[in-house]
Amino acid sequence: MWMGGYVPLGYRVENRKLVIEDEEAAKIRMIFERFLQCGSATHLARRLHKEGVTTRSGRLVDRNFLYKLLNNRVYIGEVVHKGTAYPGEHEPIVARDLWDKVHSTLAKNPRQRAARSRAQTPALLKGLLFAPNGRAMSPTHTRKKGRLYRNYVTTSVVKVGPETCPVRRIPAGEIERAVVNQLRLLLRSPEIIVQTWAAARAGDLGFSEGEVREALICFDPLWEELFPAEQARIVQLLVERIDVDVDGISIRLRTEGLASLIAELRQEAPAQKVARSTT
Repeated sequence: MWMGGYVPLGYRVENRKLVIEDEEAAKIRMIFERFLQCGSATHLARRLHKEGVTTRSGRLVDRNFLYKLLNNRVYIGEVVHKGTAYPGEHEPIVARDLWDKVHSTLAKNPRQRAARSRAQTPALLKGLLFAPNGRAMSPTHTRKKGRLYRNYVTTSVVKVGPETCPVRRIPAGEIERAVVNQLRLLLRSPEIIVQTWAAARAGDLGFSEGEVREALICFDPLWEELFPAEQARIVQLLVERIDVDVDGISIRLRTEGLASLIAELRQEAPAQKVARSTT
């Protein structure tokens, strides 16, 4: 029996029992099914936000809401009292096999979840990478004995010959990790924080310098939660050009993209603790 408190989305209360609200229940099932398809609450939250999907109170769905919903055992016909789940008297909304599949995905490390779809977005730095001779470096891949090998190759090496550039090819995973690590360091630097705040003020976004600093600090743990397509989108948003030399790399940031990133990070920050506790 329902003993009181907030009534979960998907139900109403009649005679101290939860009764399914069909329209809301369809929304619950849709969220479970789509999370299973994409494997990322961040990615799904962005999609649902763009589609205008709301909570019962009319607020747009965010990642915090999704994690709470996906972990609510009411939806499989149970009630929880003092941390222990008991069979409820209400009908479940979500089938047990769907619940188990979703929670099998949630139990994986976020990095493993991202890796599952890495092949869908293999070229994180496409269009951004340039060799020492100024020519673009294009993504390529080969498969040997069932294993995928990804590289970025200087276009002049392919079209003219290997003597055209001292850097002929770079393993994709190696250069992508180096760029992301450098990007994380840059976003925490005082210079970038000040530039981002200036961009936010110029755009009349109303962010304080402290809010900018806090949001950029949140970027580091948030990165591992992002779906590969979202990682690629953020890199394209922030990076104008990456120049490769025999001794290292240099990254040119898009100042105008920093303020946009802050707006997104401020939205993600409240869900960060929930994300870590449920994964």
